[in-house]
Amino acid sequence: MSNTLSCFKAYDIRGKLGEELNEDIAYRIGRAYGEYLKPKTMVLGGDVRLTSEGLKLALAKGLQDAGTDVIDIGLTGTEEVYFATSYLNVDGGIEVTASHNPLDYNGMKLVREDSKPISGDTGLRDIQLLAEANDFPTVDMNQRGSYCQVSILEAYVDKLMSYVTLSNFTRPLTLVFNSGNGAAGHIVDAVEERFKAAAVPVRFIKVHHEADGNFPNGIPNPLLPECRQDTTDAVIAHQADMGIAFDGDFDRCFLFDNEGNFIEGYYIVGLLAAAFLEKNPGSRIIHDPRLSWNTIDIVSNSGGVPVMSKTGHAFIKERMREEDAVYGGEMSAHHYFRDFFYCDSGMIPWLLVAEMLCMKGQTLSELVSDRVAAYPASGEINRVLKNPQAAINRVLEKYQATANEVDYTDGISVEFSDWRLNLRSSNTEPVVRLNVESRGNVNLMKEKTLEILSLLNEK
Repeated sequence: MSNTLSCFKAYDIRGKLGEELNEDIAYRIGRAYGEYLKPKTMVLGGDVRLTSEGLKLALAKGLQDAGTDVIDIGLTGTEEVYFATSYLNVDGGIEVTASHNPLDYNGMKLVREDSKPISGDTGLRDIQLLAEANDFPTVDMNQRGSYCQVSILEAYVDKLMSYVTLSNFTRPLTLVFNSGNGAAGHIVDAVEERFKAAAVPVRFIKVHHEADGNFPNGIPNPLLPECRQDTTDAVIAHQADMGIAFDGDFDRCFLFDNEGNFIEGYYIVGLLAAAFLEKNPGSRIIHDPRLSWNTIDIVSNSGGVPVMSKTGHAFIKERMREEDAVYGGEMSAHHYFRDFFYCDSGMIPWLLVAEMLCMKGQTLSELVSDRVAAYPASGEINRVLKNPQAAINRVLEKYQATANEVDYTDGISVEFSDWRLNLRSSNTEPVVRLNVESRGNVNLMKEKTLEILSLLNEK
């Protein structure tokens, strides 16, 4: 029987319940974290999945047996663990979550001191090896760590609200929130209370609001078109100014305009970059290479410095710290903030965009429509292939000779004067991910997308 734990991935821990992840494995992960990094105090939180509480308590036991004091902050989204780790000045944090994975999965996201991510090359592999070996010292009951429960909710919401000025909300707004029965609901309620206390004219409409680990309305993953209709319908029914849909652990939020149209995360990156540069002239903005022209254009014209980073939260966070970037964004709806410990948040973006709607006196559709027209994009297209690298090589062979530039930061990015592509392999499955954009030419973007897809499908 193999001792390999297949739940360890490139950036986090994810696995099928029972066979790949269970309470015994969770205990071993906690024990391994404790033995490897020797934290004095750790924060733990968990999402709404029915197994999250049991896994979290098993993690806590493992950490305690390694001599670590555990602070359990209860039902949380991932960013609450990021916040608590730095706010409480402890040595690390773990969120038990499977985010948008299927119902029979769960997982964990790990950070160390200062909310720095732990991924494959920064400790996750070492923790994996210790957990697999399962050969830990005898527990010294005199040195065993303590366990307590603490709420950091008010302090966390204070942090969120520091990103906006409530006196700027000068016109009535109706906002639709779809928590997908995930962990976001309690934060939406807490923010609503702050708006009410300030007598701000913002109306909250809540869809699939109650936390329910059975996910009666489906797994919350608004990246899937079939998961968007309820938000669209609610925006239209309530004549709302904006729709906001969260994934299960709400580290991503997805925005819908006043007509119920889903806005690709790519264009929100540009919108937020411009807003930060208004307040922080000359700052650096981090972006990923999948779709980039719109972001580079906005950042450069706003007096900022665009900096490209490899895709993935660990890479983005590391680059943000290196560059002291005020903001970073990925087209996948991950948004990172310097003053939020260089971490991603799914709550700060919608607050900023709602404030923008008031200050600029425009609809969300008006704020992004010219950018969508200037840089039409395919959105990410995934293809399962037997030999991803051979397919990428075919695409490179076709376009390399005539391209203005080929970049290998993340997969291949091939640029021409009027269009570009990015093609990359998944870290975890035999899938390639394609993104195409053009300069103001929807037909060219569509034509090139089809052309590349036919190349990928060749035997």
